[in-house]
Amino acid sequence: MGDKKKQKLQPNQQRYQAFQQKREIKRPIFKNCIKAFLIGGLICLIGQLISTFYIYQFNFTEKTAGNPTVATLIFITMLLTGFGIYDRIAQFAGAGSAVPVTGFGNAVISSAIEYRSEGFILGVGSNMLKLAGPVIVYGVFSAFIVAIIKTILTQWGGF
Repeated sequence: MGDKKKQKLQPNQQRYQAFQQKREIKRPIFKNCIKAFLIGGLICLIGQLISTFYIYQFNFTEKTAGNPTVATLIFITMLLTGFGIYDRIAQFAGAGSAVPVTGFGNAVISSAIEYRSEGFILGVGSNMLKLAGPVIVYGVFSAFIVAIIKTILTQWGGF
């Protein structure tokens, strides 16, 4: 009896899959990749311009200009997210806006905006890093593992 039911279901499943494939929205993958590349590159270009500004206007070195550049990019992203502009950029660019450090700033401020009605401590404070927290933890943990490997290799004279 079970085999007959399977045989009856298979044509129905095949018809459903054919029905689904006809109505599935075709995603323009190549176009999306180009948009992500261009917007991500534009964000990186803006970061480079900010870094150059810090180097020439405030006498930072190339090494020391990185921290204020990242902080500035995150601050700009938070402002744009607060005004609802960054969401439009992210809809257009997709992963191009999520990969750079601006994606981190957007994740933090979006959570803060979403939970602000619950109060500053239980709402904003406890939920602000809900999405970005794991990224920070895995980043710090990965850096720790790489540092241990580098230290071991340096002690053995490999580097």
